[in-house]
Amino acid sequence: MLCVQDCTITRNSRSLIHALNFTVSAGEVLTLMGPSGAGKSTFLSWIIGALPAEFTVTGELWLNQQRRDTLPTERRNIGILFQDALLFDHLNVGQNLAMAIPAAVKSREQRQHCVEQALENAQLAGFSRRDPATLSGGERARISVLRALLAKPEALLLDEPFSRLDQTLREQFRQFVWQQVEQQAIPVVLVTHDPQDIPPDGQIITL
Repeated sequence: MLCVQDCTITRNSRSLIHALNFTVSAGEVLTLMGPSGAGKSTFLSWIIGALPAEFTVTGELWLNQQRRDTLPTERRNIGILFQDALLFDHLNVGQNLAMAIPAAVKSREQRQHCVEQALENAQLAGFSRRDPATLSGGERARISVLRALLAKPEALLLDEPFSRLDQTLREQFRQFVWQQVEQQAIPVVLVTHDPQDIPPDGQIITL
């Protein structure tokens, strides 16, 4: 469960987020909507611990009964997915995915199995040796989701992840993401401008 308590974010005495409170259960998606400049992406930066120093924040972030806003980014165990896939083009697909696998999985065979299993589950079997430059936009998007989830995050943030895709791919990718989230059973916070991105029965907060 992800819980935000009384989060207020200010910059130069201007309040971007004021006393924001919410709870997101495992497998649930909460959607943040609002105009550009409302502080949505800034808020996500606070959650992952990457907020620039010019911002001032009060409030608390809790995940699975542990306070996380006092921890450095690498210890918060929160994944994030952006508009662009951001794959490493000098690595093949399998190598891109393997980078996300936790260090506790040490065996090369185990790590390769994790990669191949993830690709097969995403209907991308045989893509391990593919060059990212040869992938379609939809394929790159699915690989980026797999990479985020292979890291075994306890929560996932989605910052306009569907906006770069055409309408047909967008709908397919949405369904793919919600399926993956349901399988992982982790809380998700989605930022979007498009009401069609909101999953059925999901929470909505307008900033």
